[in-house]
Amino acid sequence: MKATAIVTVRNEGAFLLEWLAHHRAVGFSDFLVFSNDCQDGTDAMLDRLAALGWLTHMPNPGPHAKGPQWQALAAADRHPLVRGADWLMHLDIDEFLNIHTGDGRLPALLSACPGATGFALTWRMFGNGGVDAIADRPVAETFLRAAPEVLHWPWRAQLIKTLFANDGSFGRLGVHRPRNLRPGAAPAWVDGSGRPLPPGFVQGRVFTDPGSAPYALAQINHYALGSMQGYLVKADRGRANREAGAFDLGYWVDRNFADVEDRTILRMAAVSAPLRAALHADPVLGPLHRAAVDWRRARFAALMAEEPWRALYGRLKMTPPSRALPPAEAEAIRRMGAPPPR
Repeated sequence: MKATAIVTVRNEGAFLLEWLAHHRAVGFSDFLVFSNDCQDGTDAMLDRLAALGWLTHMPNPGPHAKGPQWQALAAADRHPLVRGADWLMHLDIDEFLNIHTGDGRLPALLSACPGATGFALTWRMFGNGGVDAIADRPVAETFLRAAPEVLHWPWRAQLIKTLFANDGSFGRLGVHRPRNLRPGAAPAWVDGSGRPLPPGFVQGRVFTDPGSAPYALAQINHYALGSMQGYLVKADRGRANREAGAFDLGYWVDRNFADVEDRTILRMAAVSAPLRAALHADPVLGPLHRAAVDWRRARFAALMAEEPWRALYGRLKMTPPSRALPPAEAEAIRRMGAPPPR
């Protein structure tokens, strides 16, 4: 089975090796990686990984009229690794596919729902956990507290990423789900608990219903925040999608949940850790990785010379973990205005 993961990166060298090792362990056979405007050596790491046969690197220099992510996806639509894949998934570097069923790998997930042609897998937000400084530690081992399984607000925390069969049903890749459903196509999509989704879902919806407990088979571990210092570097980098809002305190509050401990992803370490160790031991990749971590620390220090960044850093340190709203409170907010985008 050929399963291709598509990802766009900018200044992500500190996280790249862990992300690749995990998703190779999960079962992706190919990685199509687009990079743009890197200052931390991510592009050099990708060139080395391409030389080692780990991935295909596609430089994606600006300017980007609609943002680097959309430009990359348009190029990916035409790439042989996409056209020749059996299954496709677009992920970001802070998103980790976490399969609960079977041995935690893609074949186990597909076997759990043999008739499904798409898995709309919901984010599970992993909060900051009070981690302040940038550290060279695996993300999945550092951030272990997450939103509850049933979350009623905000709807932004219920967004999906889609693993889907490359069967010609859709004409284009998308950030959260494939786009341009072809006439006559009838995809059979399920959520992360294996429950069939209504036909209208495949027309464009990008989030599952709040309170739907969508994680029985699989989830997307979303480490959207990271350390406080690292979050400022992320905010300075900006969003890959031009239509998305800024990385600010509101973004932080919408994602900083720490209600429950979730260590389920760590069972993949028996497979992913040796892969990661081999990458770090490479005479080129190892120094480049360490340089990328050092770059993040230096960038944070530079940002602290500017008052707006110091102010945001102080607010992050003053802000406690977000409170998961009870169902009645969440429903009252939803009734106050128009429904969220579908």
